[in-house]
Amino acid sequence: MAAAEVEIAAAPEGAAVAPARPARKRGLRLGLGWLIGLVLPLGLALGWEAAVSLGLSQGRLLPPPSRILSTFIALAESGTLWGHVLATLARVGAGFGIGTLAGTVIGALAGYSGLARRLLDPSLQGLRSIPSIAWVPLFILWLGIFEASKIALIAVGVFFPVYLGVLGGILSADRKIVEVGRIFRLSGFALVRRILLPSILPSYVIALRSGLGLGWMFVVAAEFMGASEGLGYLLVDGQQLGKPDQIVAAILAFALLGKAADALLVALTKPLLRWQDAYAGGR
Repeated sequence: MAAAEVEIAAAPEGAAVAPARPARKRGLRLGLGWLIGLVLPLGLALGWEAAVSLGLSQGRLLPPPSRILSTFIALAESGTLWGHVLATLARVGAGFGIGTLAGTVIGALAGYSGLARRLLDPSLQGLRSIPSIAWVPLFILWLGIFEASKIALIAVGVFFPVYLGVLGGILSADRKIVEVGRIFRLSGFALVRRILLPSILPSYVIALRSGLGLGWMFVVAAEFMGASEGLGYLLVDGQQLGKPDQIVAAILAFALLGKAADALLVALTKPLLRWQDAYAGGR
């Protein structure tokens, strides 16, 4: 009998299903994590619904969840909600792509070249301190009131965390790895592409998530710039018409879309970080 056959025969009966157990445990742990994450928002929602039902509050300025849900359903059934959601998603997607590209390229340049860093970084750090709303009149003057100015504003919000993440990651890269690249006589571009950027992937993913979060924040300011569609427009419309349920529904839509976008980004970048043997936070 071959050695492999002896090992299979000697293995206990349960050994054949052992590889499936870690996957099953991971699935249960993931599902449990989602349930635990819902405890706080559901608890707050149920508590506020009970307070309004018991007459402890009128729910006029902050509607109960049941009224917000009915507003959601009414907007969805009329088709209004989906048009606003798609408009906001398109703006965030375009701004995120432009800001990520610019932040990655300029951050890599400033991280690799000391001259470029001394030339660019002081000005960029100053620009980073400018509030988002301060860019609005300038972008309207330059680009008009339509989509270009809105996407530019979102791209500005995404640019700075991505730039800082790439710059900081390159500056903190292991010097020995860089020396290995120089021993193999890699050009500057090849050194950045093949050694520096892969070595900063964990911090780069964090920078992308931060940039995406700021993109969702900046899109609100962008959609205040004379937009006729988008979730930001729903906020303004609800404020002008005195509809707090519509305002809260739009805020919750922002929260749900932002969380979904972040989860998608994490899922897409997770295969790039499988090599990382890091502390999992007590999972």
